[in-house]
Amino acid sequence: MTAIALVLAGLAAALHVFIWTMESITWRQPGTWRRFGLRTQDEADATAPLAYNQGYYNLFLAIIAAVGIVLVIADQNAAGWALVLASCGSMLAASVVLRSGGAVYTQAALTQGAVPLLAVVAAAIAA
Repeated sequence: MTAIALVLAGLAAALHVFIWTMESITWRQPGTWRRFGLRTQDEADATAPLAYNQGYYNLFLAIIAAVGIVLVIADQNAAGWALVLASCGSMLAASVVLRSGGAVYTQAALTQGAVPLLAVVAAAIAA
């Protein structure tokens, strides 16, 4: 179960690095801002500072998960599992908050939260 938990945590981290890329690097590109439901370049430009900041939250969660994975592999289990659970739990909680914004966010919340949920469950069993 440890390997499954670590792979799932790694996938959750990779997804959040991808989200960081969209929010902090490619936000002003039409393909990105349309994916987030914006309708115009002006809207993308107006929200760019917020997206940039939010993107870094996602990157930091990914880094915390990655450090936790490395620590578990290095047999530093207490610290490693704490970081994996804190990171993936935060990713999952953020997806719940996203969904609380309305039904229109259901798909995005499921995309953002499904793998972290599985990682938390697997980590709880493995730890």
